Amino acid sequence: MARILFENASKRYPNGFVALENLNLEIKDKEFVVLLGPSGCGKSTTLNMIAGLEEVTEGNLFFDDETVNYTPPHHRDVAMVFQSYALYPHKTVYENIAFGLVMRKHPKDDIDRRVRDAAERLEITHLLDRRPSQLSGGQRQRVALGRAMVRKPAVFLMDEPLSNLDAALRISMRAEIKELHRSMQTTFVYVTHDQAEALTLADRIVVMRSGRVQQIGTPDEIYEHPANTFVASFLGNPPINYLDGVLSVEGGKVTFVRGETRLDFAPDRGKKLLSYDGRKVRLGIRAEDVDERAEAADGEVIGGTVTSVLPVGSDQFLGLKVEGQELFFRVNKDLRHNYGDQIKLSANTSRLHVFDADSEMSLIG
Repeated sequence: MARILFENASKRYPNGFVALENLNLEIKDKEFVVLLGPSGCGKSTTLNMIAGLEEVTEGNLFFDDETVNYTPPHHRDVAMVFQSYALYPHKTVYENIAFGLVMRKHPKDDIDRRVRDAAERLEITHLLDRRPSQLSGGQRQRVALGRAMVRKPAVFLMDEPLSNLDAALRISMRAEIKELHRSMQTTFVYVTHDQAEALTLADRIVVMRSGRVQQIGTPDEIYEHPANTFVASFLGNPPINYLDGVLSVEGGKVTFVRGETRLDFAPDRGKKLLSYDGRKVRLGIRAEDVDERAEAADGEVIGGTVTSVLPVGSDQFLGLKVEGQELFFRVNKDLRHNYGDQIKLSANTSRLHVFDADSEMSLIG
């Protein structure tokens, strides 16, 4: 098994482009780490550096206590699953899964045992004689997983493996990958831009932007305590709402003020903001952190004009213009509102986020 350590690692290309800058990251043995971020943030570069497909141009990369900066890919004991599946069209499912073992000259009986064991665990035993062209997208993805599984690698790398699948199949495949990690007890590093995959699969998430790490933490830490507005915006559906305003501190109470809107922070959050009287801030309100109560304290109310009502099955997204700004909230599907209605929602003030208006960094941690 393997512990992976990046120590001040960077990837710079000859033309001067910096794909990854000063990465310090420890991935523990048997941990499931998800690299999350938009296209071009450096997550696939990080994965390729682990695989040996990209050179570490500055700093060091360790597997356990051994530097692997110049170790070729075939000596790193890693297996990789790609977005494109990368199956051989002229080979059967059995031959595709067995290919890596054949190339490494494993005994035939060992190859057969490993292939059939992987196929049984992935429920594709009945497909072993078929060719990739005869398979669905989900079945091809299972074959790609099986080909990596039989290697019994120290590190299992996945580069957006589910992005080509439809929504329903992605959900079921997430469960299969989670179970695969549990049963294999191997270090997993998974790249995605899909927040739902990250929150579902990860032991820890590494949020990246423009080649730099923004925050590292458990899914709950990342969601509940985002380090900055970028991290807060990247997780949540609909995305977190923002209102720009100022903080007012009076009598030990901290209030966010924008126009007629005044929201009092719950004591646990407010005590962290007592020194920021008059500070220009960006308030963050998660879409689910409101409800419609007949009676709510004055410091909990968000009022505005309904601009859209979007049913999404179990609940609905409500567009609300507040102080000239469009916000979206997730509310009970039984609530009935029409375009143009003036309504008031109660905010959960113990879950408000607040960021510095200039640096965009969290003021409450």
